[in-house]
Amino acid sequence: MKQTPEYDKIQQQMKKGVITLDGFLGDDTRNLVDIIASDSMTVSRLKTTCKAIAERMEYFRELGLGGLGEFISVDNAFDVKVDSVRGLLPSPFGGKGMYGKINTTVVNKKTGRSIVYTDLHIHFIADHCFFEGKGSPFRLEPEDLVEILEVPETTE
Repeated sequence: MKQTPEYDKIQQQMKKGVITLDGFLGDDTRNLVDIIASDSMTVSRLKTTCKAIAERMEYFRELGLGGLGEFISVDNAFDVKVDSVRGLLPSPFGGKGMYGKINTTVVNKKTGRSIVYTDLHIHFIADHCFFEGKGSPFRLEPEDLVEILEVPETTE
C-alpha cells in the first residue's frame, strides 16, 4: 500500500507533542502504512485478526468495569482492572470523536504476564490494525496481546 496524502496528515498528528507528549510513533521512521502493513503481517502469522484481538481487549475491558477500579477475576484465568484518568484524547485517524483515558490491565494467571491498554488502543487495533510505532512507550506488540489475552485463532 502506498502512503497517501491523507496518511501523511495522520502521521503528522501522531508525532511527539501534537496529540500527546510522547506521540504514537516512537523512534519508528517508517511510513504509517508500512508500520500497519508490518503489524498486519505479524497478526496473520499469529493466525488471528486485528478485529479478534480488539474484541478480546474489549471483552476484558467490559468485564473489568464491574470491579470499580479493583482487580476482579475473569474466567478463573485472568485478573482484570479498569481504571480511568480524567481527560479525553482524539484519534489521529479521526473517527467517532474522543476516547476516554481508560486503562485496562489484564494479568494472565497461568503465565504471570500482564498487559495494559487504553480505549484508544482498542480503536487503533480494531479500526486501523495500528499497534503504535516501534519505540513508542505505549506500543503494544501483537504477539504479547495474543499470548497474554489468549486470543483465539480465527480464519476471518
